Amino acid sequence: MTNEFPTYTEKPVLVIGAAGVDIVGRMRGDLHEGTSNPAAIRTSFGGVARNVAENLARLGHPVRLLTAVGQDSLGDQLLQQAASAGVDVEAVMRVPDAPTGAYLAVIQSDGALHFALDDMRALSALTPDYVRQYTDLFEDSSLLFIDANLPKDTLRTVMSLARQAHLPVCADPTSSSLAPRLLPYLKRLFMITPNSGEAAILCGRPPSDRPRQALETARCLVSQGVGIALVTLAEFGVSYATSATSGHIPALRTQILDPTGAGDALTAVVIFGLLNDIPIDDAVRLGVTAASLTLRHRGAVLPDLSLEKLYDQLV
Repeated sequence: MTNEFPTYTEKPVLVIGAAGVDIVGRMRGDLHEGTSNPAAIRTSFGGVARNVAENLARLGHPVRLLTAVGQDSLGDQLLQQAASAGVDVEAVMRVPDAPTGAYLAVIQSDGALHFALDDMRALSALTPDYVRQYTDLFEDSSLLFIDANLPKDTLRTVMSLARQAHLPVCADPTSSSLAPRLLPYLKRLFMITPNSGEAAILCGRPPSDRPRQALETARCLVSQGVGIALVTLAEFGVSYATSATSGHIPALRTQILDPTGAGDALTAVVIFGLLNDIPIDDAVRLGVTAASLTLRHRGAVLPDLSLEKLYDQLV
């Protein structure tokens, strides 16, 4: 495994992590506890890994998804939708004794996340033994993306298989509670995409949404061995660093309809850009454009995402 830039290849990206259904309610006014609150509620398929996989597929890059979903109707629908978007779902595990994963979020009227709940019990069935059945996928991929929803033992196995296959690894810490799972592997990551709170935990610093402080945190991650650190700042864009360059790209000024999936869009587009020999600064700019467009969309993935659309709307 390496944290050097991958060279251009048409080999698939292997994506391992969470998949489920998103239920997102956006408040129409102030939130009042202990009673029903008027809101606009939508459902769509989500999960960090699944979102990254669909974004890559919609950009036209081959992608394989390794996750676990329930043996239920939601699992059937999720796999059908992912396959129709171009994602290879042949390696997905079906779990008979747990439901397909779910994410429940309450969004404030200004678009900010108020709180969220998730049920990813199905992913606990994604054991090291199951992953080892797909060693060939590691050997036949250009890059691996993981999210920190993976069980600790499975994460260890995934990282070991990636090292044996000399496969660059990109990781999303997913949440402040899960981010510490990545601490043992920072030196082995080609890229990491935390938000400011997750990045602060990984660096042992106070969290800050200010671009300058986020830039220092990105540099901190690089000093710990990460190849590329992207610290996402929602409507403030992203601060990024490598050993050779660093910077901040502001987001498009836009009303936030739904923050779900914006960071996953950024991650997927940066991966796509790097695999297609786009310089890191330009790849991050494209990624921020994808995140900004996703913030305007009521759903986790833009259904009409394309490279042409990104360049038309480039920040």
